[in-house]
Amino acid sequence: MYQVDAFADALFSGNPAAVCVLTSWLPDEVMQKIAMENNLAETAFLVKEGNRYLIRWFTPELEVDLCGHATLASAFVLFHYYDVTDTTLELYSSRSGKLSVTKEADGYLTLNFPSDELVEVADIPYLKQALSSQPIRIFKGKTDYMLIYNEQEDIEKMTPNFFLLNKVAARGVIVTAPGKEVDFVSRFFAPQCGISEDPVTGSAHTSLTPYWSKILGENKLIAKQLSSRGGTILCEYLGDRVKISGKVVPYLEGEIKL
Repeated sequence: MYQVDAFADALFSGNPAAVCVLTSWLPDEVMQKIAMENNLAETAFLVKEGNRYLIRWFTPELEVDLCGHATLASAFVLFHYYDVTDTTLELYSSRSGKLSVTKEADGYLTLNFPSDELVEVADIPYLKQALSSQPIRIFKGKTDYMLIYNEQEDIEKMTPNFFLLNKVAARGVIVTAPGKEVDFVSRFFAPQCGISEDPVTGSAHTSLTPYWSKILGENKLIAKQLSSRGGTILCEYLGDRVKISGKVVPYLEGEIKL
């Protein structure tokens, strides 16, 4: 098992993820227990199939459809510790389809993910009450709600009621606003998955990038996730796909005794 910090320029920043490269799948309940034991936002498991790798992601409580930072972490591990020599790594998820990660010359790794499809919605039970602040717009994506605010300060000062937020029927809740020094900022809350606040959420940017690209009239954007650890994400909107780039810093190599 490897543990690395994704979307990080230095150790102890960005979002930590564990990566386990297997020769064949473990039972689902064992992978879930490993993720619970790690107690990180995500643990990724990979199995090689031909010229690509199959990938699955587990939080401490459940398997999820897509995880950006753990995919970035997985690519770093495969590029640095395994026999991946191509600059682009092909991955496949039974829940999210074809994915790829490209190793750039400047040290960045770039995810290529499907864009989320957003539908504007009205008030959602518990949502505004849980956040104690009034968004200007609310969208529903495939797995998350995304709430739009006017100012970066609205995002910085937010103190959610996680008991109420846990009642919202979604994987998580994204809150976002225009940034002062970057194009947009965000935070991501997911008590439903056992994560009160995720440090940096790559998959959330499949929702954020299409929205802000259209609002700002730019295809290439710089984003900042305003968690306590923080993280910088480079985004590019391609229509039905989104490129999400960041750096990875290794922290730990170990063995799991089963």
